[in-house]
Amino acid sequence: MKKILYYILLILLILFIILIYSRFIGTIGLKTNEIPITTINIPESFSGLKIVHFADIHYKKIITEDRIKELVSEINKLKPDIVLFTGDLLDNDYNLTNSDINFLIEELSKIESTYGNYSIIGDNDYNKIDTIKNIYIQSNFILLDNNYTIITNQYNDKIFIGGLSTYTYNNANINEVMEYFNDNENINYKIIMIHEPDYIDTIINNYSNINLILSSHSLNGSINIPIIKQLLLPAGATKYYKPYYKINNTDIYISSGIGVNNINFRLFNPPSINFYRIRKSS
Repeated sequence: MKKILYYILLILLILFIILIYSRFIGTIGLKTNEIPITTINIPESFSGLKIVHFADIHYKKIITEDRIKELVSEINKLKPDIVLFTGDLLDNDYNLTNSDINFLIEELSKIESTYGNYSIIGDNDYNKIDTIKNIYIQSNFILLDNNYTIITNQYNDKIFIGGLSTYTYNNANINEVMEYFNDNENINYKIIMIHEPDYIDTIINNYSNINLILSSHSLNGSINIPIIKQLLLPAGATKYYKPYYKINNTDIYISSGIGVNNINFRLFNPPSINFYRIRKSS
């Protein structure tokens, strides 16, 4: 009987340690995932393009001002050409004060890139859309809400970047994003940003010539343990949630994010940003 009790207490102690670790240790720090991409589609003059992709801050849930400053500093160290944010700057559980808003504007406006910083709406941002738009406008982020931008360099070569609204509220519309190609020439390299990755099938089924899709929302599974990970995935990220997929000729990367979503825990899944170097293959 004493031996059984000993094992029960040991198991409870291990579970307690894992719980404490995943709440207070697993949620801190910032990892940079360096990801090389080679493709024949990118123009030669854009070969070596550096893109930073980050997502899912959920500010104030566990992300503090110091964590935001750390994020901004890390992005600028990478000297990106383009910065892409795939949604959920804010969190449904928290209302920002004017001081919070001013802080985010001040810090996000420090992010530097050659061709600009671009963002989309996440499901947690949707109910605070006016606040989000205000933050992005004043911090020099261009919000692509079912819209697109064309990056043009000194050689007049172009890259297409499209951004979709949140799929959770049925606002994502890939046809609106791709309207550019109804009346304009094709652009060889196309990037699409979408917050919830389960919309990816709709994108690819309608437009097979997308080169790169960047998404988030899943955190790649907050608790990175088989079965448990799947049980905790948020709606909109139950089919596609892993860091990388390849469908036909489309590369798909899903960010593990900075903060937390459904639960305030991360285990074997550190907060991270993705740093892509896109080179032209021969």
